[in-house]
Amino acid sequence: MLRGRRRYGILLVGLILSLSVLGMSRMDVQAVSRKEYLDTLNAGITKIMDPSSGSTDEEAIQELAEMSQAGGARREKESDLVMVNVQVAMNVRAEADEKSDKVGLLYKDCGGRILERKDGWTRLRSGDLVGWANDEYLLFGEEAEELADEVGNLIVLIKTEALCVREEPDVNAQAMGFIPEDEELEIIETLDDDWISVKYDEKVGYVSAEYVDIDFHIDEGETMVAIQKREEAERKAKLTANQGAVVVGGDDTRLLAALIYCEAGSETYNGKLAVGAVVMNRVRSPAYPNTISGVIYASGQFTPAINGKVARVYGGDIPESCYQAAQAAIAGETNVGGATHFRRAGNHEGLLIDHQVFW
Repeated sequence: MLRGRRRYGILLVGLILSLSVLGMSRMDVQAVSRKEYLDTLNAGITKIMDPSSGSTDEEAIQELAEMSQAGGARREKESDLVMVNVQVAMNVRAEADEKSDKVGLLYKDCGGRILERKDGWTRLRSGDLVGWANDEYLLFGEEAEELADEVGNLIVLIKTEALCVREEPDVNAQAMGFIPEDEELEIIETLDDDWISVKYDEKVGYVSAEYVDIDFHIDEGETMVAIQKREEAERKAKLTANQGAVVVGGDDTRLLAALIYCEAGSETYNGKLAVGAVVMNRVRSPAYPNTISGVIYASGQFTPAINGKVARVYGGDIPESCYQAAQAAIAGETNVGGATHFRRAGNHEGLLIDHQVFW
């Protein structure tokens, strides 16, 4: 009996080694939790070492081998994230064919989710845009995740009418202020299951995780329908301006000032000018729409424009410093060179101005 146990012990060691080869260290939490996997693995080992389990040793070894192969395959499954790898923009087609109808555009640093892959093409979803894109211009797996980490933002979406931001992660702590339901806040850190630290008026505040959803925002593509609607709105605005009812330059300045207030209202003048310069750099770039309104309201680009905050600020009082920064940026001034992106300072390399990094 002892010799038999040694023989199965050797086989068990071989199986454990094979688990390492199959990529046991790369856990896929969506496929199986760490505890569930280890519980299943332990059950298989018990069958090998305990003859009273009801299975023969050979059957238990075979079951464990099959289980390890299946687990390894799950852990090697590639992420469904896809990112665009172009300098300007790329076409998205109705079918996996260059001659197929164009259904939308994916811009530089846009991302989405893989729906299907075949013959060097990927069917993906990016916001409202669904279609086929050529793999030559896409990033997958770890490369996609690295780029998403660089260009994306982690935010909290509010699920209650008014969210209380507190000075400490405690329900009895002093309130710093209240945020309405249609606002969003940048996450600094998820402390535990109950509290999240956020950026609030250039200070660290704390919100209850019970009343928010966490979302990782990546720029999204535009459908041809959305592009046509935006371009039609721009054409109508120009027609109205030509008739003298709307001064386009003044409206554009006010719109840019409203966005600057939303994105850098508590920053210094340099921080405000930097945000305005990014918008104007996009206007000048062939990778983006060529008007201020087109850039600001492009699908999936600026969160305050998406959630309606820019429109509300546009209709209210805008600080003079935001106007000055908008006018200077429109006149060509820049303190960030040709930068077209910015985000809260963190692990992204670039030019640091106040609390944001530009690249």
